[in-house]
Formats: sequence, structure tokens, C-alpha cells
Amino acid sequence: MSEITTVNHKIQKHIIDLLTYTEIARYSELRPPRIDTNLFSYHLNVLVKVGIVVKVEGGYTLGVAGLAYVDQVSTQPKIITMLLIQNGEGDILLQRRTKQPYINTWTLPYGKIHSDDTSLEAATQRITFEKLGLSDQTVTHAGDCYIRVMAGDKLISMTMVHVFKFNSDDIVTTDDLVWARPHKLSQYRLAPAVEQIMTRGFFNDPFFFEEFESEWV
Repeated sequence: MSEITTVNHKIQKHIIDLLTYTEIARYSELRPPRIDTNLFSYHLNVLVKVGIVVKVEGGYTLGVAGLAYVDQVSTQPKIITMLLIQNGEGDILLQRRTKQPYINTWTLPYGKIHSDDTSLEAATQRITFEKLGLSDQTVTHAGDCYIRVMAGDKLISMTMVHVFKFNSDDIVTTDDLVWARPHKLSQYRLAPAVEQIMTRGFFNDPFFFEEFESEWV
């Protein structure tokens, strides 16, 4: 299990916030305006020492502890609805993640369940509209899965996923939303368990439950 360090100082929070939305940032990009260099360096080194931030070629990025931190203390969903959508050609809809953990990987469209959602299907319809602009889809609750993501012996994230399926040819693709051929998923850097969920959903069982543990490099 990862031990999550509490971060309270505003400079450290600023650094983590920036690295939550980018893979690598230079020292100058991380430093807040009008902050003394020595003071900033001190707080950056504190985060490096505990493993939340690591120095890499080109700048700094979130370490394993940092990925676990943003997953557990930010608005990242822990219970989500994930959409397995096919078009008439049999392609699968993939969405680019724009936030850590797993930034710039491709996943099935998803969203977190809200406390005021009256049912899982209601949450799915809301998420489908918010993410894709589609209303009143005929959806099927295909199954549930539990995903644990590890980096060695360190836990990064745990997520409970409700998988819903439907077909559509009405989705407009963008740079962050693409149709992918199922047999060409190797062309994409996928988020944890995406390929396993897609494969399991194609079995067409009335309902499935699976547990997946992924290793994140």
C-alpha cells in the first residue's frame, strides 16, 4: 500500500496541480510568479524527497507517490461509469485522458457517479450527454469490474467500474476522441485495464464481473 503524504503548503500544492495536467514541466514552468528561487527550490526538493515528484530528462514529473496522491485526494473518480461504444463498422470509441494519473493515455469514455444520480443508468445517461452530447441512448449494463493499479509494491489507484454498452454512429471525433479498430489497439497507449474491459465486454454474457490488477511502468 502507498502511504499518502499530506501536502499543505501552497507552493507544493501549486507544483502538484501543474503536474496533474502535464506529463513533464521544466523548473521555470513550475515556479510560481514572484516566489523566491531558494524558497521554491526548497519546496520542490521536499516533494522530490518523498517521491511525489521526480526529476527526469526535460524537467519534472509526478512519481509513483504523486500519481497515487492525485488519484486519492483530487476529483478523480473512485466509482465510475465507463462506456463501451461501437459504431456500425465495429470500431471502439476511445477518449484521451487529460489528467494524471495516466495522462495522455487512451481510455473508454467515463465519468464519476454523483450522489444525486438516482440510478446507475441515470448516471450513465448524464455522463453520455456531458461527454458526448448524446441523449436518451439505449444502454445495457454489461458488467462491473474492480481495477487495482500497482507500480512494483506501490498502489497507485483503485477503481470500481460499472460498464455500460451501446452503439452509435452520431459521435463527432476530435483530437481527444477517436474511433479505434479493436485489432489495432496496440497503436494506442492505453490506460490500465482498457483492453481487458473491452475484450470482456465482447463476450456478450448477460452480465460479468472481473477483477483486474495492472502494473504501471
